[in-house]
Amino acid sequence: MIREETVFGPIHSRRLGSSLGVNLLPEKGKICTFDCIYCECGWNKDGRDDTQLPSAEKVYTALEAKLQQCKADYVPIDSITFSGDGEPTINPEFPRIIDGTIRLRNQYYPNSKVTVLSNATRVHLPEVFNALRKVDNPIMKIDAPTNALIEKINHPLPGYDIHRVVEALKQFDGDFILQTMFLKNNDFDSSSPEVLNGWMNIVRLLKPREVMVYTINRPTPEEGLMKFTVDEMKSLVQPLINEGFLIQIKG
Repeated sequence: MIREETVFGPIHSRRLGSSLGVNLLPEKGKICTFDCIYCECGWNKDGRDDTQLPSAEKVYTALEAKLQQCKADYVPIDSITFSGDGEPTINPEFPRIIDGTIRLRNQYYPNSKVTVLSNATRVHLPEVFNALRKVDNPIMKIDAPTNALIEKINHPLPGYDIHRVVEALKQFDGDFILQTMFLKNNDFDSSSPEVLNGWMNIVRLLKPREVMVYTINRPTPEEGLMKFTVDEMKSLVQPLINEGFLIQIKG
């Protein structure tokens, strides 16, 4: 599902409420440092018709127009959410765009949150990390605890290293949200000890202020993926709940 607008919605998000989306990637394409087997936007190879990234000026203008319209129409916005068709931090003007978004949020919807959904592949870059520190909800993804397991589910670009990601995420001192997809197929199972135990140890190490655990909810590019029920996921993460971690579980 490729978003064909730079600013879209607001839509109802099962995790964020009324969410106004911002796409920092091409309007008719997909660019990402992951190529996840479950991505609702499809495979990277199928979204290469457009490679034009929106400028900071374009994002600011489009976002201000949408916020003005929503405010005039009394449309609630709980979150201004950077998601879109791939990894938002790829946009080279990401830090400048975040600064502009915070100014517009403060002007039009001061009670809403600024959220960034990221796969954390670029969080080790100082300019990206510093921008993420400014937003209310930096939601960082880790779906598996080892490079080999991440290769099976996320298909990262060459050079990805989960150890580098974890070290970079330590800089948040726990002030971030960790997001994890639970699913299974013939090659990967989030409930298997090699996935689950290693992932829980990363959670214990990073101590995020919240963990979002969710499962498949939309069509996926790879066939044969199986979802978990809410009860199944709760049972799997119960040790972390018992240890006091705040875990949001969505089916």
